[in-house]
Amino acid sequence: MDRARERLIVAIDIDDGHAALRLVRSLAGEVRLFKVGLELGLAAGPRILEHIYGEGGRVFLDWKLHDIPTMVAAAARVATGHGVGMLSVHTAGGVKMMQAAAQAAAERAQTLGIPRPLVLGLTLLTHIDERTLRTELGYDGDVPGRVARLARLAQQAGLDGVLASPREVAAVRDACGPRFTVVTPGIRPDWSAHHDDQRRVLTPAEALGAGADYLVVGRPITQAADPAQAARRILSEMEAAL
Repeated sequence: MDRARERLIVAIDIDDGHAALRLVRSLAGEVRLFKVGLELGLAAGPRILEHIYGEGGRVFLDWKLHDIPTMVAAAARVATGHGVGMLSVHTAGGVKMMQAAAQAAAERAQTLGIPRPLVLGLTLLTHIDERTLRTELGYDGDVPGRVARLARLAQQAGLDGVLASPREVAAVRDACGPRFTVVTPGIRPDWSAHHDDQRRVLTPAEALGAGADYLVVGRPITQAADPAQAARRILSEMEAAL
């Protein structure tokens, strides 16, 4: 299942560094990529990254940076210095902000002689539906159209790819082509509970079939009675779809 293992990212969305490390250790034989978001990053600090590396894992730092270009570039440099493999920024920050992040990450990696992280643009959060998009955010058009527009901006800015729900992968592919990386949260196996705040979801096989490159899975694995077994089950579904 090596092909699937290279494409599964487990989201460690908890507020306890020790518990997070225990979870990483329990999954180390099955999972190679771990997402560290704001909750864990603020709770455990940069040390959690080193602990994940020590268990043989790689890190997607999903902090969705969104600020003026100078501040986002500074944060991207720091993240790159910590050796993360991926980091995220908000596409809503505009082309100049995204360009600053990508350039800063590349320059810092070159200075340190380390691999450059993938810089990914968040399009729309997975809890946003058509009603929210139109009535609360004031955007005309539908969700796939909005995601495609933001993905084109990310590509124009020189980002490596985007974060988009699995339901918009096809729209991103049509807009940006086959080589643009698409990372998809909102993955829910048929056998897992769907009672949470993500709305635009698909199964692992459906997301890969739509053209996703990486799948981000959190609660179906991390809240399972046996996280390693749940990870193996998802990896088997992914492998069958590849």
